[in-house]
Amino acid sequence: MNDQVNSAWAINRASALDLAPLLQRRELSAEAVARACLERVEQREQAIGAWSFLDAGKLLSQARALDAQPVRGPLHGLPVGIKDIMATADMPTEYGSPIYRNHRPAWDAACVAAIRAAGGLIMGKTVTTEFAAMHPGKTVNPCNPAHTPGGSSSGSAAAVADFMAPFSLGTQTGGSVIRPASFCGIVGYKPSFGMINRHGVKPLSESLDTVGVLARSVGDAALLCAAITGRAGLTDPFPVQAPRIGIWRTYEWSKASSESIAAVERAASVFAAAGAQVREASMPELLAGLDEAHHTIEYHEMAGSLAFERQQHGDRLSANLSERLEKGRNIVPALYDQALAVADACRRLIAGVFVDFDVLLTPSATGEAPQGLGSTGNAVFNRGWTLLRVPCVTFPAWHGPKGLPVGVQLVGAFREDRKALSIARWAERALAALA
Repeated sequence: MNDQVNSAWAINRASALDLAPLLQRRELSAEAVARACLERVEQREQAIGAWSFLDAGKLLSQARALDAQPVRGPLHGLPVGIKDIMATADMPTEYGSPIYRNHRPAWDAACVAAIRAAGGLIMGKTVTTEFAAMHPGKTVNPCNPAHTPGGSSSGSAAAVADFMAPFSLGTQTGGSVIRPASFCGIVGYKPSFGMINRHGVKPLSESLDTVGVLARSVGDAALLCAAITGRAGLTDPFPVQAPRIGIWRTYEWSKASSESIAAVERAASVFAAAGAQVREASMPELLAGLDEAHHTIEYHEMAGSLAFERQQHGDRLSANLSERLEKGRNIVPALYDQALAVADACRRLIAGVFVDFDVLLTPSATGEAPQGLGSTGNAVFNRGWTLLRVPCVTFPAWHGPKGLPVGVQLVGAFREDRKALSIARWAERALAALA
């Protein structure tokens, strides 16, 4: 075994990109990696509450089976946490709701099947908010357990941030990958809409739901997405010398805390010093209506997606979800269609912005993770990008007055994920050089 990865502590803190070649050369066994992750879970899960299901015996059995087989793919032997709205044939899938206690699908979600095919170990199911909406689960923030980890991909973010798994899958309908990643001090990557197949993922909003990745480095996030989608180029970044970065203050800038503003301004200064062309980006006025359009679309589609649960099990839904479903039922088709038209027009406008910029720099969240576990935070700096369907990458850039991490977000053009990830890796290194 490589001398630099010779203990559970070292394995848990190593990047997936570092572990992958050791696993493929058989210098490190899948069982050793699985045992290291399980050791960390045993130490920390009671305090963090990241997992809704984890079977140590099953995980070790699957790891030993991998060790007895030829290398299967780029994820060979790497454990992956799976958000518990994604179907798994060999584990319960409960969607964060008592309605589906011990529910066992007969199939794997497409993204889960792709991970298995690439040699990845499905480590377990991570805690989600109720149906990936707003009502929180049991997970706390590993950086400070008195604060929310964000949501809805709460357990996925916490498991990665607390070194229980090298990476995990989440979903984003509003800000459910980027915001918890920022709150927990890790990397979150929301790909372009539709890049990762959603079959087998419990739908909330068909126009918005996007499968994403939580990891501890941009490179690790790219590795997982590349393996799932077959887009090997995502891990082969093109050279970045002087990226054109636009500072995007958004029409919701007044909701940014001082620490979030400081994170963006520090990042802009660092990137400029590292050679980037950084300047303010002007925002078309129509984009001011993105947040309202997102709410209209999300609530209307949510009411349709969860109609069965509301009709048959309404008494087992949380009060805040019931309230949102009622709002969605009251949105008439004409208003929904109007919001879709706004979204289409804004997507055309943002494509024009990316003629002048390679990526946009913007807040990942309003600031540090809020104190308390009753709310997962405000997704105001995420919803618009989700509606625009563009790739987003967040990484840590600052710490707020309570000592909690604050991320910044780089946003790329639709389906220009390789470029966005390449610049994000460059930006991550630029910030790390000053750490």
